[in-house]
Amino acid sequence: MSDLNALIDALPKAELHLHLEGSLEPEQLMEFAARNKVDIPFKTLEEVRAAYEFSNLQDFLDIYYQGMSVLQTEADFHDLTDAYLKRVAADNVRHVEVFFDPQGHTERGIPFEVPIKGILKALDAAEDKYGITYRLIMCFLRHLSEEDAFETLKQAEPWLSRIHGVGLDSSEMGHPPSKFAKVFEACRARGLKLVAHAGEEGPPSYVYEAIDELKIDRIDHGNRSLEDDALVARIRDAGLTLTVCPLSNLSLCVVDDLKDHPMKKMLALGLKATINSDDPAYFGGYLNQNFRETAAAVGLTREEIIQLAKNSFTGSFLPKAEQAKHLADIDEVAARYGV
Repeated sequence: MSDLNALIDALPKAELHLHLEGSLEPEQLMEFAARNKVDIPFKTLEEVRAAYEFSNLQDFLDIYYQGMSVLQTEADFHDLTDAYLKRVAADNVRHVEVFFDPQGHTERGIPFEVPIKGILKALDAAEDKYGITYRLIMCFLRHLSEEDAFETLKQAEPWLSRIHGVGLDSSEMGHPPSKFAKVFEACRARGLKLVAHAGEEGPPSYVYEAIDELKIDRIDHGNRSLEDDALVARIRDAGLTLTVCPLSNLSLCVVDDLKDHPMKKMLALGLKATINSDDPAYFGGYLNQNFRETAAAVGLTREEIIQLAKNSFTGSFLPKAEQAKHLADIDEVAARYGV
């Protein structure tokens, strides 16, 4: 595996499915709690790390939202974002399309401008600092109402020139994409790109809804699409990208064993799958770790790893000319490794 890991490390990559709040490392949680004088139910790093162990999506979301409570100031959001960027720069990530959850902050009294100012300050510095470009995606929390989503869109209005897309995340079961059809239509009218979590825990019908009713540009997760051959053909023929998160899938019991992960099958079916880290502080690995462990578990070939790296750019919202530069860099690395 050492040659394969060296190839993974050398390849330029984009990350298309990353929740900034999910990159809150235990050390940061303790640091922000102390500096903001936030009372948390943990006294030691070991206690925080133990709390980061969970068995399903809802257990994870409970600690995820609890962790958000320490994010209070513009500086917190800047430091959180900058730490993520520094970490993925070491993984040779050249472009990121990151999610943030404004409702997770505004509903606890943090003004909308606080997180977005801090996040954008870090993202704007990333190209000079780390050689990383970005797109910012604002997510709606699906366990809240569509009315709440519209209120968030209203709060975002002054910032829409800096926001590139909207997404849909949080508890999937019982909250189908169709619940948010009107707000997604309003976002489309404003020229925003559209993505949505679908088919992680939810059934294939949720993926159909995301495509037909939300008219998304990209599918986040999409694992359960493989249960429906007609849906697979439709996703493939439309060229829709799947932003798949293997270590997240393992942590949340979407798969019981990484050897059972459908990544290799997705590629064999001609789907434009990508590898991403989702919430790396909670799921045990950033981008290259997801590549390495998935490659080892399902037997990805060098050609498949290169295809995944290419998919990460062609599935991005970068202009074609910028995608082409990254693809040329990938070809150069592939040639060095004799692929």
